Amino acid sequence: MQMSDTRQIAATPEEVYAALLSPEVLKACVPGAQEVTGSPEEGFEAVVVQKVGPVKATFKGAVTLSDMVPGRSLTISGEGKGGAAGFAKGGADVRMEAAGGGTALSYDVEAKVGGKLAQLGSRIIDGFAKKMADQFFTTLQETLEGPAEPGDEEPEAEKKSWLKRVTGKG
Repeated sequence: MQMSDTRQIAATPEEVYAALLSPEVLKACVPGAQEVTGSPEEGFEAVVVQKVGPVKATFKGAVTLSDMVPGRSLTISGEGKGGAAGFAKGGADVRMEAAGGGTALSYDVEAKVGGKLAQLGSRIIDGFAKKMADQFFTTLQETLEGPAEPGDEEPEAEKKSWLKRVTGKG
């Protein structure tokens, strides 16, 4: 399964890049993530609980970052084993470019599954993978921009607090 998309995010490419390197942001953005630990240099360990069609599994696996060009691009690769459910692995090539006072974030995602998951059929798997990618990048965008609804100030405070911790700015 492969897909590509572009999103406009109201944050600088450096802020978007820093967010993608943060284990706490990754935990918030990966749907079903229970735990994300590690560092960009050493890689991350993750525990993710997901239900795909009738199959629910806890995936334990590793996420690595490579081809890292600060503020410009990186590759995210992950592989997880879900016991009897099978395995999932995939990656995303992510590119950031300053555009329109923010960042144009483009990504190409590829995902593969095996075991019981592979028996569900490509339509279910493709739909699930698209939903996961959309949720990840939507949550990343909301983490950086705050909520879409005006007047909700608390997440904005969380955004600034997070940005300050990660970038030293805010």
